[in-house]
Amino acid sequence: MKVRAQIVCFAVAMCSSVSAFGQARYTHSHNDYANNSPFYKALANGYNSIEADIFLVDGELLVSHSSKQLFKERSLKGMYLDPILYALKRDTLRQLCLLVDIKDDYNKTLPKLEKALNDLEPYLMTRDNLKGRLKILISGNRPQGANFYKYASMFWFDDDLMYPHDPAQWARIGQVSLNFEKWSAWKGVGAIPDADYKRLKKTVDSVHVNTGKLVRFWGAPDTQEAWDAQ
Repeated sequence: MKVRAQIVCFAVAMCSSVSAFGQARYTHSHNDYANNSPFYKALANGYNSIEADIFLVDGELLVSHSSKQLFKERSLKGMYLDPILYALKRDTLRQLCLLVDIKDDYNKTLPKLEKALNDLEPYLMTRDNLKGRLKILISGNRPQGANFYKYASMFWFDDDLMYPHDPAQWARIGQVSLNFEKWSAWKGVGAIPDADYKRLKKTVDSVHVNTGKLVRFWGAPDTQEAWDAQ
């Protein structure tokens, strides 16, 4: 199975608060755990962002898209946290974003995730350490902006532009993720329609200008043309 990059990048300049992740091309491995070599294939292919969906089961963080496919051997620690620690120690220039999509109750899962990240603390990007090489981005079930302050600064939050935020809340947002199908019906075959391209670009430019955040379109077509779209 291919490593899938479901992200449309027209411009990837990020705000100063997350400038360590402003690479020239930012690629995201969507549902990375579904690959035949989770984490390692994405790492070897130079991906910057890697996604893992998690559930909290009997005190353990397990990786899966569905509660019907939970296995003890597919732990977040074994599949991602330990390999990331090894990779960052080995390559002192590598920067990564681990997008953690919480599939259950974030009130219970986030405290457990915070403890699970203890060994990675020296590498974590936080509000006090913006040069950290590992960014933990929380997606899926997550707190609303008014409650961001209650959580450790190692956590950055995904946003969908559904609710307004004050400056302090925007400072905790690490990325804006939007449903591609709400902006375009393009299926990734042939050239993207000019009207759709302009609509997408207008949205991305607006987010960049007004918030300085990276934009990810999820549900984008999984084709070579879509991967190459800029």
